This record gives sequence, C-alpha cells and structure tokens, in this order.
Amino acid sequence: MARRKKGNPVDGWVLLDKPAEMTSTQAVSAVRRIFDARKAGHAGTLDPLATGLLPIALGEATKTVPFAQDGMKTYRFTIRWGISTDTLDAEGEETAKSDVRPARAAIEAVLPQFVGQIDQIPPAFSAIRVDGARAYDLARAGEIVELEARTVRIDAVTLLDTPTADLAVLEMHCGKGTYVRSLVRDIAAALGAEGHVAALRRVAVGPFDIADAITLADLDALKAEGRESEALDPVHAAASDLPVLDVTPDQVAYLRQGRAIVVPPRRVEALRALRCERWIGDRDCSRSVLAMDGDEPVAIGDLQAGKLSPWRVFVPSGA
Repeated sequence: MARRKKGNPVDGWVLLDKPAEMTSTQAVSAVRRIFDARKAGHAGTLDPLATGLLPIALGEATKTVPFAQDGMKTYRFTIRWGISTDTLDAEGEETAKSDVRPARAAIEAVLPQFVGQIDQIPPAFSAIRVDGARAYDLARAGEIVELEARTVRIDAVTLLDTPTADLAVLEMHCGKGTYVRSLVRDIAAALGAEGHVAALRRVAVGPFDIADAITLADLDALKAEGRESEALDPVHAAASDLPVLDVTPDQVAYLRQGRAIVVPPRRVEALRALRCERWIGDRDCSRSVLAMDGDEPVAIGDLQAGKLSPWRVFVPSGA
C-alpha cells in the first residue's frame, strides 16, 4: 500500500512580508503550518535582521522557484556611519570607529562606481560554504574567513534620504548573489568612513512586489476565517513573463507525459517574436514557453523546430 502524503495538496505562492528576528527557514515553516502544505520552499534567503518580501512556494509552485531566485531584486537599506562591525550589520561586534560623517553630495559621488558588473567580496558571516562548512559558522568560531570576490550585477544604487548625520537611506536594484552588507562596507571604505547596515528591507523579487505581500498576523487572521487560500498567487506567477501558448486537452495529456507537441507555424512565429535572452541557473531559457490550459499552467518547455518539448511539468497536487 502506498503511504499517504502528509499535509494538504496546496499549490501557489505566498508573498510574505517577513518580520525581523525570524530566519527565512522559520518563515517558511510558519507559512507551511498555516496551510498544512505538503511541500514548501522560498526564493532567496533574507537575514534575520532583514524584513520584507520573502516569496514562499507551496506544492507545484516550488518547480518555479529558480525563476524568482534568478530574478532582479530591490533592497532599501540604512547605513549607520561611525562604527563598523564584524558581521557588517547591527548584530555584530564593533571592529572600528570613526568621526567621519559623509555628506549627501559625497555619498552620491561614489555610488556610480558600484553600478554595473562589479567584483564583490561576500561577508565572512554568510552562508557560503568553505571546505564544506558555512562561512558564518567558521567566523563565529573565531576562524579567519577569506572569501574570494564574485562578479555581481547592480543596475542602480540611489541615495533616498539622509535623515541625520549618522544615517543614510539607499535603494539598490541588483541581481542574484549581491550582498547589501558588502556594498555598505565598500561604500564606507570609498568615503574613508566606517559604517554598517542598520536596517534592511527587500521590496521586490523578480515579478513580485512588497505591495502585494502579507504579514504572518494577517495570514493567521485569514486562516482563522478559513480564507487562507485568498493569499495564494498562481503556481506560475514566478514565470508569468514567459511567452504563453494555449494548449488543447489532448496536448495537455501529451505534455504531462513529458512528450513534445507540434505547434502551428503561425503560432511559432508569434512566440518567436516574444523571445528574449534569459538564463535560469545554467539553463538557457530564451526559447522557453509557458503552456497554459485556461488559467492552469501545464508545462514550461523549449520551442524548437516547430515543437514544444517540456522540461518542467505541472500536475495539481490534488490530482
């Protein structure tokens, strides 16, 4: 006899406004408990200190997590001048002090050097593995952690406000793997100052925006009324910007069996016109298409030589 899967067959995205002092893993567990979902995952870790958008995938939506993880992200953060810490944020131990308080014009003058494809050294207190161990575990044990620089993409860094001489509020639009804490360290160094991240909030991840996010308290309130499903975004929301191909019931059956389908020439030309360069992890998705049966995602496949060959298939958890 097959064992019954634990939990409910829940599929979709929850856009959580993560509170401070909660890890991303704890946030996923909390959402999973509210829905009693069988399967859950998130699209990009947020430090416990950070708040803001944490997209959480349930059920079949976990198959599109890489689309959100590899999407561009937007962060708003506050630099506190005068003190540097070992963690590069407010939770760390003081490592240096300075009386330098950069003026607004000086801050704006150095920001352009941090835009584009730049080399960035990740924080010692990070989840990067060093000889099989997490860098933050080594750092907390007192070991000297030396990480190699990585190339990251930053499209924009903007100074939003300088509410006091001690504080500067900025916004960054960046690609995967960019560390706000490292950026703040490097901005401070460029200004001959000391500084650390005093506050950090993520406001966008790929197609998702903080304006559409929900707090755990509001999610609990919906659960109490049996309305938690209202907080779910569609399974394919993370990949919603892919070209869409409407498929027939027969084609649905083929695709869910992992078999290719023939696409009419006129439709092929229309889909080709919507192509754009796109990489998800190590996969070239410039030819990828989202097959839809009405409002229900069926598969993501590559369109080539007049055929759509599926490489990600969606089957409703309750099916």
